[in-house]
Amino acid sequence: MNTIHSRRQFFAGSLAGVAGIAGLAVSRSALAGLPEPVIQSSAATAAPLIPNTGRPYNPVVTLNGWTLPWRMKDGVKEFHLVAEPVVREVAPGFLVNMWGYNGQSPGPTIEVVEGDRVRIFVTNKLPEHTTIHWHGQRLPSGMDGVGGLTQPQIPVGKTYVYEFEARRPGTFMYHPHADEMVQMAMGMMGFWVTHPKTRHPQISEVDRDFCFLLNAFDVEPGSRTPKVNTMTDFNIWCWNSRVFPAIDSLNVRLGDKVRIRVGNLTMTNHPIHLHGHEFTVTGTDGGPTPPSSRWPEVTTDVAVGQMRQVEFIADEPGDWAFHCHKSHHTMGAMGHAVPTMVGVDHRGLVGKIQQLVPDYMVMGERGMADMGEMEMPLPDNTAPMMTGTGPYGPLEMGGMFSVLKVRADQKPGDYKDPGWFKHPAGTVAREYTGPLAEASRPPSAPAAQPGATLPKARKPGPPAGH
Repeated sequence: MNTIHSRRQFFAGSLAGVAGIAGLAVSRSALAGLPEPVIQSSAATAAPLIPNTGRPYNPVVTLNGWTLPWRMKDGVKEFHLVAEPVVREVAPGFLVNMWGYNGQSPGPTIEVVEGDRVRIFVTNKLPEHTTIHWHGQRLPSGMDGVGGLTQPQIPVGKTYVYEFEARRPGTFMYHPHADEMVQMAMGMMGFWVTHPKTRHPQISEVDRDFCFLLNAFDVEPGSRTPKVNTMTDFNIWCWNSRVFPAIDSLNVRLGDKVRIRVGNLTMTNHPIHLHGHEFTVTGTDGGPTPPSSRWPEVTTDVAVGQMRQVEFIADEPGDWAFHCHKSHHTMGAMGHAVPTMVGVDHRGLVGKIQQLVPDYMVMGERGMADMGEMEMPLPDNTAPMMTGTGPYGPLEMGGMFSVLKVRADQKPGDYKDPGWFKHPAGTVAREYTGPLAEASRPPSAPAAQPGATLPKARKPGPPAGH
């Protein structure tokens, strides 16, 4: 069970800054007595937060995350976000210094209902100013959160308040629009879901509704703080600031209608691929997609700054890989400058090299699969490049990878990991031990004879006589 608690000490001496407004006047009565911030210290996937005030809805489950509680005050749904330095457990034993919200990166998911009046208090505990941009929302310009353009920056130690109506249902994000390169590279982001107020012709009711953000960091092996000036050469590829095998599985019941919402706040696109099922893209950050525009897919590309919402029927039991299809994004920290050694013959060299470098190992001459089984020492606070073990051995994966677990006996509303799939007899790929026929091959091209005239290559140019 996740540990969620309030911290009153955040407000010692800070109430004087509460009157900072992000572009819209808010009455003194609305500001009297802020909701206490709820802080999360666990990296596990929290159970869905069933609404006990406001209008009902079917809540989402945030992969390796949680939903922010709220209070109702005079018909307004009030939240409290605290922008602050955090330490995120990216994988067991691998801790990274980040900036986030309410104890975690990404921050908590915010869930509201179409038509809700929303008031969000933002307290800045960072070492520099910040803002929050509500990515994809229709709202007053002064609430859009672009520092210097639509509002003053939120100074260190101050609390600003954003207030607007959640005007349309959909899948959204929040992130800073202040020193954005640094603050987003440090992990400042969060998910936002606006549920429809009534049955919507383009939004299906589902049994399971998952969400997570794609994010990436450049953390040198042995260090703890991301390199914020990196543009493209990241080495830690995450879902909700976690890497496989520390990314939780998506556990569903056979026959469930499943929705997965994915947002991308990295610096590159991600083709997200699901095994064993076809899905349709039913929504973007622009809203639900018209049914006439949908077609079956097994991979959808999520570009930078985009959201994709996919749906499918989980009608194939088993353990199904779910991952980014860029192969380097399903790896942990790796040295991109390491030369390719495939096909290099080390025989006779290893002993000589070990006289100079006793710890030298042969690595890469047959490919990198051996890395999945090696127990070589790593720098402290580093995730292995290839890791994770399944029922049949090393999975040779890391980074943006998880497993969709479809089970007939998974109870409705139960999100616990059911363990590895027990395959029916005869349904697992196995070694063939029968006779093998010789492969037929086309005859080799005749070798050139001594003295034979070979064709000459000619540079393209104008025809003769021109």
